Amino acid sequence: MAKASTVFVCSECGYESAKWLGKCPGCNSWNSFYEEKIVKTTGVNKNEKTKANSTIKLNQVLGKEEVRVKTRI
Repeated sequence: MAKASTVFVCSECGYESAKWLGKCPGCNSWNSFYEEKIVKTTGVNKNEKTKANSTIKLNQVLGKEEVRVKTRI
């Protein structure tokens, strides 16, 4: 099932906002926002993302030596 939402985008710099703004906080241009509808899909994509992750045993994890930075705090 798809859910449509609206986002306002500045035509000058691409700044995105949930509501229309008169002046863009990113580039300070006036009346440069236009409305763009975004379609979000739910359901199938959530399952595909979790399939990519897999569990491994703790003894299979390789430890790496890291360089430590002394901050003298």
